[in-house]
Amino acid sequence: TAGAGLVLFKPRLAGAAGSAARSDMAPPKGKKRVAPAPAAVKKPTKPEKATNPLFEKRPKNFGVGGAPPPKTDLHRYVKWPKYVRLQRQRRVLNQRLKVPPALNRFTKTLDKNTAQTLFKLLLKYRPEDKAAKKQRLLSEAEARESKSETSDKKKPVVVKYGINHITTLVENGKAQLVAIAHDVDPIELVVWLPALCKKMGVPYCIVKGKARLGAVVHKKTATAVALTVVKNEDQREFAKLVETVKQTYNDGPRVNWGGGIMGPKSQAKTRKREKEVAHEHALRA
Repeated sequence: TAGAGLVLFKPRLAGAAGSAARSDMAPPKGKKRVAPAPAAVKKPTKPEKATNPLFEKRPKNFGVGGAPPPKTDLHRYVKWPKYVRLQRQRRVLNQRLKVPPALNRFTKTLDKNTAQTLFKLLLKYRPEDKAAKKQRLLSEAEARESKSETSDKKKPVVVKYGINHITTLVENGKAQLVAIAHDVDPIELVVWLPALCKKMGVPYCIVKGKARLGAVVHKKTATAVALTVVKNEDQREFAKLVETVKQTYNDGPRVNWGGGIMGPKSQAKTRKREKEVAHEHALRA
């Protein structure tokens, strides 16, 4: 039994020796020996700050059912109404596409100070509203009943409005000043009016905007308004206004084509292309 144990024990020794010999041998070809992992290096710990026990740190949880998320600018994610999208797209298209002079004229509006003077004058000659008209007709009816009606009725000096009425006044040479809105839609309603005013020698100007003109005549909007007569006390101010308007519009410089302004990305690409072309020309020279 002792011999058998010895025989059984010998292979184990041989196996251990063989494994030790294999570990000392070089690694097989094509395989790299992995370096042993370094011992864990402890980082120097910073001294803890002294915390006030009165103020407890409570981190927020922005998950479902947690704290509401912080407010951010969601302007680009808003689905705007259709009329807002249309007016923005129209504005961009008017910048990108080439605009003919007849339409480009409507971008050259009256400056702020002159427009303020014009509207102050127009407000002095506002036509009567519905309530005033009702009261006037009532008083006329009462006067007619009592047979005390006077025949010398004076025509009121007021602002004229309505595109057909203004066209007639311009053609007959009765209009002394015409103010046209810059944002009429469709623009074809008034696109011909500046040329007609210029041909007939009637001073005209383009102002912002149709709602502001409409407020003068008690309407939502007005395409154009005209003055035919002004009172004696306003003659001097009106003459100055007409002279300024004539210099700017009737006798002003010729309006050229507009538009053709590309976006920032297209401009950057064009600049880059021009730079490359200039560099190639420099190399060839």
